[in-house]
Amino acid sequence: MLLSVLQANAVVLDVEANLRTIDDAAGRAARAGAALLLTPELFPVGYAPLRLRDELDPAQLPAIRARLAGIARRNGIALVYSLPAVAAGGNTPDNGASWHISATLVDAEGTEVLNYAKVHLFGAEEHRAFAAAAAPPAVVDFNGIRTSLLICYDIEFPEAARAAATSGAELLLVPTALSAGFEEVPQILIRARALESQLHVAYANHCGREDTYTFLGGSVVAGPDGSLLAEAGEAPDLLFAEVDKDSVQAARDEVPYLRDRRPTLYREWENQA
Repeated sequence: MLLSVLQANAVVLDVEANLRTIDDAAGRAARAGAALLLTPELFPVGYAPLRLRDELDPAQLPAIRARLAGIARRNGIALVYSLPAVAAGGNTPDNGASWHISATLVDAEGTEVLNYAKVHLFGAEEHRAFAAAAAPPAVVDFNGIRTSLLICYDIEFPEAARAAATSGAELLLVPTALSAGFEEVPQILIRARALESQLHVAYANHCGREDTYTFLGGSVVAGPDGSLLAEAGEAPDLLFAEVDKDSVQAARDEVPYLRDRRPTLYREWENQA
């Protein structure tokens, strides 16, 4: 399966401009034969946690989701997007417990097939604006490949990627908002996550400046052997990479990390610590 990864600069709270960027990328990706477009964390509204909390009306979110589904349907391509999501029991962004950061996979018909809420929040602003979720990453069969979602900081925890892998994931899609100065994350850590859990990892980042943040760019797709299948620099880009089940199975057959794990022993070690 050919997948595409959007790296771009969003405009905070300019939903129209951001949806145009996604729509344009979806059209280009579809014409190139991609089955899926992965977009960065919170891209439709821009990344600015405290401004989103204070200025974004949650009543707008269903309409934004519907328009993103329409982009997928009109272009005939599956889409992963990330938005704030009202947490259970929360109706307004009056406090940090009201919203999660979410990611959603819709298919080429615009139908939601997978949702995930961010478990590991990064930095003071995210902790003030959002609530950390607790549900593990789910896995679905998408175009014949077992697919899962994480968001940004989640992938920096080996436990999160491993939870997806042990649930059968062969492809991990990660919208992110990684600031400049953390080049080791896409260049070293993402490749390590792909290698140690022997799956594909696609990582889509912002670039440029949004509100008070300057983003790294550096989006990547890593293979199950830790190789780089595609990578971006600092500028806007649209990456493409082929992913497949066979390379995942070959990596897992050659070095059976998942089969040789000893989770009961690891729990004993933690209890003794």
